[in-house]
Amino acid sequence: MSEDEKPRDDSPAVSRRAFALGAAGVAGLCAVGGVGVALAGDGNLLRPPGGQDEAAFIARCLKCDKCRSICPENCLTVCVLENGLVNYRTPRIDFRKGYCTFCNECIEVCPTQALVPFDPSTEKIGVAVVDVNECIAYQGSGCHICVDACEYEAIELNDSGKPVVHAELCNGCGKCELVCPSATYRAYTGSHARGINVEVWKEA
Repeated sequence: MSEDEKPRDDSPAVSRRAFALGAAGVAGLCAVGGVGVALAGDGNLLRPPGGQDEAAFIARCLKCDKCRSICPENCLTVCVLENGLVNYRTPRIDFRKGYCTFCNECIEVCPTQALVPFDPSTEKIGVAVVDVNECIAYQGSGCHICVDACEYEAIELNDSGKPVVHAELCNGCGKCELVCPSATYRAYTGSHARGINVEVWKEA
């Protein structure tokens, strides 16, 4: 096979330093949360659409990286050792890089059905949660960028002009988190926190 015919591997490289830091992170997790947390993580990973059944997803995922490679919005990354040994190199969503348009390309390319058909009108990747300590609207700025960005009318301004999320309408696409300007406004403090973040949805 010629060099031109060889399949391209653009998966993130793991340097010795990154591996050492990850191993240190696992050791820290063992010390703080016990072996269970070090092995399986804290259970708060946002998976690609169709991967919300964590047990089934982990059982089927080959860590082949096809979903991340094909994502047109570049919102998928891979778990590191700090996310738990079981999760290492499995895909997760990072809404700081992009948001999910539910194009289904990751589902279609998955060779083992670790990602199953997903309906964003009835299912959720997660749910957006406003952090009132970081949201600049709650500090009196009048910002409503997340409200304008939401395509599902899941975020609105309350009577005080502050954004609130209607969890029943939110499917966790992450566009609000992506466009939130809080981190930019607070850059001088060294903070990277967003005023709104998508969190794993746990039904009561």
